[in-house]
Amino acid sequence: MGMRRSDLLLLAVAVVWGSSYLAAQTLVLAGGVLAVLALRFLVSALALTPAMAGRRPGWAQLRVGALLGLTQASVLVLETFGVSLTSATNAGVLISLTILLTPVLEGAVHRRWLPGRFFVAAAVAVGGVVLLVAGPGLRAPTAGDALMLAAAVVRAAHVTLSGRLTGGRQYDTVTLTWLQTVVGAALFTALAAPDLPAAVRAFGPGHWLGVLYLALGCSVFAFLVQLWAIRRTSAARASLLLGTEPVWAVLIGVGIAGEHLSAAAVAGIALVLAGTWAGQRIEAAHRERRPRSVREDPGGPAGDTGAEVLDLRLDVTDRRRVLQLVEVLAPPREGQEVDGEVDGHERVHEERRT
Repeated sequence: MGMRRSDLLLLAVAVVWGSSYLAAQTLVLAGGVLAVLALRFLVSALALTPAMAGRRPGWAQLRVGALLGLTQASVLVLETFGVSLTSATNAGVLISLTILLTPVLEGAVHRRWLPGRFFVAAAVAVGGVVLLVAGPGLRAPTAGDALMLAAAVVRAAHVTLSGRLTGGRQYDTVTLTWLQTVVGAALFTALAAPDLPAAVRAFGPGHWLGVLYLALGCSVFAFLVQLWAIRRTSAARASLLLGTEPVWAVLIGVGIAGEHLSAAAVAGIALVLAGTWAGQRIEAAHRERRPRSVREDPGGPAGDTGAEVLDLRLDVTDRRRVLQLVEVLAPPREGQEVDGEVDGHERVHEERRT
């Protein structure tokens, strides 16, 4: 059971998000939280606008895109202010709870639960995050911790809604992503209006490169891949793979900022990767065993339709009942014999008399 293309792309998103911390910190110090978020989403919306040529979303798609835009913006606001009011350790541990919260929400919404082994694997990954970020240790709870916990809940809801509201519908991933960026741009621009001009004047060439990275990498690329992958796998699987973000953040910090990697951090990285590897295999095996919709893969986010083909396989009992009904309505001709199941299929055997 090899690594899927969607898995690799989700890991790439985790790497991009993990690499954004240094750029985000520099930008926030220069321009403020809301101004940075406003510029990030404005540039994202502008970058996606040319791709909207010829696309005409209907009202249903507009509503879904607007709702996902609100939840996405809410996550970023809660995370950003939460991090500023608590320790990095507490923030990292609390936001990693998304790995556990998402499969719980998805199971409750779909009334279909993953095996307990998946939750064990997810808990191992969360334990790895605790070791990874617990350098100075956990601190007493603060208002920032409440915000980070709320961010984890809303992020889990956002990922679950992304799959629930778009599954089996002829929605275009590019259009939904553009709508999310437009909603975020409108909200953050309104909130940051008093400080936005000063932030624009304060930014130099290096700051604008950082804005481009956050907009094109952490928003356009990340949001497209996240939604596209969720529609082809599951919200639980996506959250598990995206939960490796702290690993890449630490490794990039070691490589770029020269930070020290402790033995506990190494053990934490190992646990996160082991839990993720085990969890994605359990989720894939569970999904493949269950008769369900088979999703088409038209080649990527740009050509996505979200169409699904129903799997109409019948179980053994259903096939026998169908055969019994056929025998009553149309008895076999002379010389024709009805065989039982062979290799999982019922068939009619013609015996030729010699």
